[in-house]
Amino acid sequence: MRSRRFREAVLLTLGVITPIGILAVNASAFVMVHLTAFRIGIAACALVSGLVLNGLTAWWLLRLASRNAPPLFREYRTWAVGAAVLIVLVTAVGGGFLTYLGLRDPKRLPDALSVIVATLMLALPFAVSIAARRLAGIGGIIPVEEPPGKERSPRHSGSSLRTRI
Repeated sequence: MRSRRFREAVLLTLGVITPIGILAVNASAFVMVHLTAFRIGIAACALVSGLVLNGLTAWWLLRLASRNAPPLFREYRTWAVGAAVLIVLVTAVGGGFLTYLGLRDPKRLPDALSVIVATLMLALPFAVSIAARRLAGIGGIIPVEEPPGKERSPRHSGSSLRTRI
């Protein structure tokens, strides 16, 4: 009984994968034939992706700075936000432009430049977030809010419960 269900599942999977594979191959061939037209769109998508990923990372870093060093952040807020915007724009535009350059010749694909740029565009926000979390003393990789009741309470130095009562 079990082997019959397994065979049916395998046949169903193969029956679904084959048409999807045929569609993917034909779509890839269409893109390769019209690569000059698609490379602008792909570069624009790389630009938007860089803006989103790096922008979210920069926003999280600015929030972290405002929580961990409020007086310093208030004083230099304009400079911090300006630097964050500039870094996000430069990295996103650079990623989009290098992607555009990497897709210039369909005979040279897969292009090492495109692969390296895409890898760096994915790795940069994660690396910056991990480094910032380590510097801030926050565990884990994904920034999450502390659950209610788990927040750190401020320490009272030099006083005990007996002296306060």
